[in-house]
Amino acid sequence: MTLEQHRRTIRSFVRRTGRLTASQAKALNELWPEYGLEYEAAPLRFGTVFGRIAPTVLEIGFGNGETLVQHAAASPENDYLGIEVHEPGVGHCLLFAKSAAINNLRLIMHDAIDVLKEQIPPASLTRINLYFPDPWPKKRHHKRRIVQHDFLALIHSRLQNGGTLNIATDWANYAEHIDETLAESSLFECTKRLEHDGEQPFKRPQTKFERRGLKKGHRIVDWEFTKTSD
Repeated sequence: MTLEQHRRTIRSFVRRTGRLTASQAKALNELWPEYGLEYEAAPLRFGTVFGRIAPTVLEIGFGNGETLVQHAAASPENDYLGIEVHEPGVGHCLLFAKSAAINNLRLIMHDAIDVLKEQIPPASLTRINLYFPDPWPKKRHHKRRIVQHDFLALIHSRLQNGGTLNIATDWANYAEHIDETLAESSLFECTKRLEHDGEQPFKRPQTKFERRGLKKGHRIVDWEFTKTSD
């Protein structure tokens, strides 16, 4: 087994088996052909996928999809691609997308690292959103955190010059990890950073996980990291 193969056995997520509601199951069956993209080891052609050429934003781990759909509805000039492995969340997102009557959104239900490597063409994205990723708070699990140097190198290659990585977390220890990991990298420059109590400083919708963290008394940290030139 190579080092790269070993690293891919360490996942940044747990594939939960939450129960699908009847409406979510129906959405996966009926709406997936409209909004869903199957995973395959071949680059996507965004012009074909969306029927136009427009700035493309990727959200990794969109949860129930409310934030993603709100972004897509508020910015029809952009195209949005969301990645999530949790079926109920995908079903929930499909229902929201249909209710919002948007056509600038597509979803992939697969591991984000595989999608980034195989399906996202180099220098094709204007922005990547990573909102409230699993913090893996126990020290022995820190290696599972998605924000690592290999991840930064991968997304750097997929962002256009001047593209941004936008991250938010409510876990103080993970915020320290993100600060340290990005400070050690020459691939991104921190152009915005703010700690707050839910004031939505970067004009993004408030997420379910953010509301949950605020109820626990957690502070929110938001960053915008800008890709340095190739």
